[in-house]
Amino acid sequence: MNVIAAVEQEDSKRDRLRTLRVPHKDALKVEPMERIWLDEANGAKAYLVKGVLGWGETSAWIAPPGGMKSALLASAAVSIALARPWFGRKTSDSPVGVVYFALERADLVKRRLIAHRQKLGLPESEPIPIVVIGGMLDMMNPATVPIVVEAVRRAEQYFMLLPGCNCAGLLIFDTLAKMIAAGGGDENSAKDQGKVFANLQRIKDELCGVHIALIGHTGKDETRGARGSNALYGDVDMLVTIGGDTVKTATVSKANDAPEGPLFSFGSEIHQFGADEDGEPVTVNIVNSDEVTKAPPQSRKASEPKLSTNQRVMLRLLADAGPSGLSTEAWTELAKEQGITVKQRQYDVRMSLKDKALVREYAGVWRVSE
Repeated sequence: MNVIAAVEQEDSKRDRLRTLRVPHKDALKVEPMERIWLDEANGAKAYLVKGVLGWGETSAWIAPPGGMKSALLASAAVSIALARPWFGRKTSDSPVGVVYFALERADLVKRRLIAHRQKLGLPESEPIPIVVIGGMLDMMNPATVPIVVEAVRRAEQYFMLLPGCNCAGLLIFDTLAKMIAAGGGDENSAKDQGKVFANLQRIKDELCGVHIALIGHTGKDETRGARGSNALYGDVDMLVTIGGDTVKTATVSKANDAPEGPLFSFGSEIHQFGADEDGEPVTVNIVNSDEVTKAPPQSRKASEPKLSTNQRVMLRLLADAGPSGLSTEAWTELAKEQGITVKQRQYDVRMSLKDKALVREYAGVWRVSE
């Protein structure tokens, strides 16, 4: 290409891009493909915790009451704030500030964070880039957005005075139910949940790049996932379910660009601060930072649910589809080919397999449970 042609091409490009300039601060930013490039890492995703918490994303961590979900996120906060690995997964190269919104049990959150500091042998005089904000927040109300943004920016000014830390990168909201209830909403309502997530997105837009981690509850039947509206599944980038008895397992139930399945297993421990005025120990239950290797599962033949012929056939069809699963329509057509032609019977079989926790469904796609 000669010089004249190159100049004409550059002028043409400049004229094109000029049409997309943002006319005022409230206008939407329009990005053409010719101005979108991969970063220096060839498009590699940036993480606070590699493979788990991505910059600019939203995750949800759900478990039944007492399921150690808040305790697990407290341990994540400490690892991220200190730039230490979390269950063997790399965190950022430098400390990242954490803002923990404790909408309930703020005192318990603080005691857990103090316990982790003591366990690591860090003196009280050594500041850690974590702040705790207690009290209710009506996250259904857009007026709450600037309140949250101001608090985070104020925390960020504090973080930037600490060695190696230059931003607030993780916001933890504990719990999702309280964020909805504070505004008189119903967690079973997709509309009310949608208002919360719209405001969370506004917060992320204002704070450029923060990860929001939500703590929530499973329903009465843990195998059916999160309590309340299933809109949650579409609103988060990653959904992690925590289950188990003595040994807990964090399992990815939904992710935009990560494999589903177990992340890691962990245990808990009682940390003792000392004794009260009556000589009774003062303790708090925290997550043990050592990953637990679960023993291989024992044979389940004796406890496997009994299946009807139609259930076995439809389960086999879904299993044959592999990890990609089948849409409801595709599964229906395959069932018809096998002689299961009655629509109601197909529905009953799907629901029975789901109730037995043998299959799961998300966004209209069915897969065999792990």
